[in-house]
Amino acid sequence: MAVKSAKKFWGLSHDPLVLQHVSTEAGAGQKSASVIVHLGKRAIAPKIWKADFIDTDANASNVVRVSDTANRVKMLVSPLAGPENERDPALKSRAPARVRDAMGAVIATLERADVEFAEIDLQLSNVELPWALVGLELALYRYKRIVKGDLSKVRLNLKHNGRPLPAKQITELALLGTGMNISRHLVNLPPNELNPVTYANFAQEFLKGLKLVKVEVWDDKKLASEGMGLISGVGQGSATPPRMVHMKYRPPGGRKTVAFVGKGVTFDTGGLDIKPSSGMRLMKKDMGGSASVFGLLYWAARTGIKQSLDAYLALAENAVSAEAMRPSDVLTARNGLSVEIHNTDAEGRLVMADVIDVAVTAKEKPRYVVDVATLTGAIKVALGTQLAGLFANDPKLAAAIHASGQAVGDLNWVMPLFQRYNSSSSSGFADCVNATDGFGSAITAALFLERFVRDVPWAHLDIYQWRDSPEGAWLEGGGSGQTVACLSHWLGTLK
Repeated sequence: MAVKSAKKFWGLSHDPLVLQHVSTEAGAGQKSASVIVHLGKRAIAPKIWKADFIDTDANASNVVRVSDTANRVKMLVSPLAGPENERDPALKSRAPARVRDAMGAVIATLERADVEFAEIDLQLSNVELPWALVGLELALYRYKRIVKGDLSKVRLNLKHNGRPLPAKQITELALLGTGMNISRHLVNLPPNELNPVTYANFAQEFLKGLKLVKVEVWDDKKLASEGMGLISGVGQGSATPPRMVHMKYRPPGGRKTVAFVGKGVTFDTGGLDIKPSSGMRLMKKDMGGSASVFGLLYWAARTGIKQSLDAYLALAENAVSAEAMRPSDVLTARNGLSVEIHNTDAEGRLVMADVIDVAVTAKEKPRYVVDVATLTGAIKVALGTQLAGLFANDPKLAAAIHASGQAVGDLNWVMPLFQRYNSSSSSGFADCVNATDGFGSAITAALFLERFVRDVPWAHLDIYQWRDSPEGAWLEGGGSGQTVACLSHWLGTLK
């Protein structure tokens, strides 16, 4: 199969930062807008502009449109305006998330008004300013525009407290949004373009210019020679063989490494235990965990954080063919554990297990291992689409990741690793089965992964990685970049 280039995947140059391409001056005759974003609890227009009328935008409670003439729009935006209706303090939106989402309302309002150029003055503190840039980056992303190279219909001139924001500062502050958009875009790509081989090639090409990142790819022969029978078994039914991608980031003086493992099942039919058509339709997003890990690694390397990282992508396609693994097959994992296949649609934990073993037995033993995976439908039933399920073998690690999710509005909820449920995974023909019938399947899936982490502090995030409809800074449905913001914040807390 022909290798797709990074430019083919993105429709952009190596750097996919949207804001660096759209910041410009107004063109002649363009309909323009002036936007002021401030942190007052209420948006009171006369204190900033004298206006004949104030029209609150019905589509965004924190946007007040002061005037809308043929050629000029004026808007006031108060991200902290309006009550917070969450009862649980752990789920309330903090200022960063509210500022981020208000930028979605700004861009949506400008686009509805057919504005072509906007001057946006971000009257925010240095704490909230980055989240405004992240929100703008997220709001300007559109899948079709990206692949066609038509970046944005609204051209921007950004200011901070009345002064122009330098291009370098815009780039630095918007990089988290860029990492999230990369994650979103990978999830949005069709599975006839993104498969284990093209994904691995993309990772190598896209990261080539980052001097502190080294990328190593294990092909199907290397996986077999390493005894990785689980990921090999999942991928054996596909015409496109499995891959493992290892991305190593080593900054000068970097702290002891943290390892991330992302599930990268580029399409999941369910295997011989085939999914119904309704359950298969969105299964291009079953590589969402790997997309989150990739976006996180890109953000870390571009911003130059002082934390050494190892990022692993466990890539396979779960296909239906004469070569596909069967229920009751017994596969042997890299750590020597034998696994009876109870359900071929419980494949994600298999690809993750072998790669987790690679991570925890690396020469540079990681301080922590965090895996991210669209692992179970059960977690969506329990928590819905915007709360990730968080499992961990270390309470302090769980508390820290949970707190980071709260801080940035990329939420998760701590779930129990209830050890008594391990008994349901027993097998008369192997050390364990890969799946169980009945209730608690998000927990039993996490318990399966725990068998492979050895003595390393470990956390598992079971995610959805999709927005079913536009909301906040996400102005289109599709890949969401879930956990990138949470984990970037958590990395910043490590000493």
